[in-house]
This record gives sequence, structure tokens and C-alpha cells, in this order.
Amino acid sequence: MDSIDERVLQAVRIILVEPAGPLNVGSIARVMKNMGLSQLVLVQPHCDPLDPQAQQMAVHAQSVLHQAVVVQSLPEALTGCQRAIATTARERADGPPLELPEVALPWLLENPAEPPGPAALIFGPEDRGLSNGELNYAQRTVAIPSSEIYPSLNLAQAVAVCTYLLRRSWLGGPDLKPQSGSSVPADLAPLDQLEAMLSDLEQLLLTIGYLYPHTAVSRMEKFRRLLHCSGPTAQELAMLRGILRQLDWALQANRGKS
Repeated sequence: MDSIDERVLQAVRIILVEPAGPLNVGSIARVMKNMGLSQLVLVQPHCDPLDPQAQQMAVHAQSVLHQAVVVQSLPEALTGCQRAIATTARERADGPPLELPEVALPWLLENPAEPPGPAALIFGPEDRGLSNGELNYAQRTVAIPSSEIYPSLNLAQAVAVCTYLLRRSWLGGPDLKPQSGSSVPADLAPLDQLEAMLSDLEQLLLTIGYLYPHTAVSRMEKFRRLLHCSGPTAQELAMLRGILRQLDWALQANRGKS
């Protein structure tokens, strides 16, 4: 594999939300290096990524642990990412539709930029997985098909399955080939910019009385899913934010006249 291939894989962030066990974190670092990934982001971890147990499990991948980034929120972990896929063990009521990993994961690698921009693969805590709200920060959601008798995989095992499928897809396995010609725009708006626009929208809708504080969270989740489905480009998102700013200005000006 040439260097550009490795850079595309290395652009994928593995995001762990509130990981609890250093053994898992160390095992994940090892399998990441096995599969050509290097970006590990921990959201409010309940363990030290440099714990001796983590370093022991990482073996020759301790560099992944030393380079790991610790952040305080999932939106912060997604800063700069244009594409994100979340993982779950089960279908949720009113949740996003579930896809097979081998179907959805190649989408993270469809990035024609040079160098490739960051994409994200998100995993939840060992004891509960990702909440519905956390799932909605990603555009797509995958579930590894496992036995109904015992469907929940160990966190490190789930990361191993998904990162293996990512690498196999990029290598062009017989039934997993990189998907080209995607209808998703190449300049898809970064997710942190989308969240900033949603924040502006929420404030405006609260001001005009369309939203109420006790319903705002659920309504904004629907707007988030709508925007993820439409996939606005950076230019389109800038246009939407411009409209919101102009509407806010008009409201303020109208109040000044009354």
C-alpha cells in the first residue's frame, strides 16, 4: 500500500465516549495501529490512557496512547470532521436507521481532498453504549450483526471489527470495494460548523416562540437529523447562517421601532 492510502486511513478518528477500562483502551490502540489508524480521541474518559495496563495491552502501539486527545464533549471531538458514523448494538425508537458496517464504513474513506480531511467513527461507553442524543451527532449509524442471545460486543472487539472492515474496504476486498462517485458533496460542511448553525437556529426559534425550553432538545434533534440527511455543503451552510443572522437583525430592528 502506498503512502496516500495510509494517510486516508489515518485521517479517520476513533472516538471513544467515556471509556471505562484501560485494558480496552490499550487493546484499541493496538488494533488501530494494526489497521493503519492513529487518531484516538477520548471523550471524558474514566481511565488514564497511559495507565500501565493500557500500555501493556497496546504492546508496540503505545504511540497511539501517547498521541491520544482527551476532550470534554462529543461535539468537541468532532471538530473539523465532515463525516461521522456512530455505532450501536440495537435499534432505537425514533433513532436513526441502522446500516451494516460493510455498507456504511467505506463512506468515511470517500474523501478526495489532499491531504484527506478528518472523519470519525464513534463508540459508546462499555456499560450503556451511545445515547440517542449522541447517535444524532453522526450522519449514519451502524450495528454489527451479532447473536440475539448475546448481542453486546466488548468495546475493543467492536473497534477491531470496524477498523478491519475499513482497511479491507480501502484495500478493495472481493466484496468490499472503496465507493467512488458518491452523491455526497466533496465539500460537505464540517460538523462543528453545522452545530454552530443549529445553535443559532435554536436561539432564533426560541425568540420567536416556535420552540419552548421544555421541547427545544427534542425538536432540535429532528432538525439535526434533517440536516444530516440533506448533507449541506460548507457554502450552503454559510448561506443558511447568513439568513439566520439577517432574520435576527430584522427582529431586533423591528423591536427598536415599537
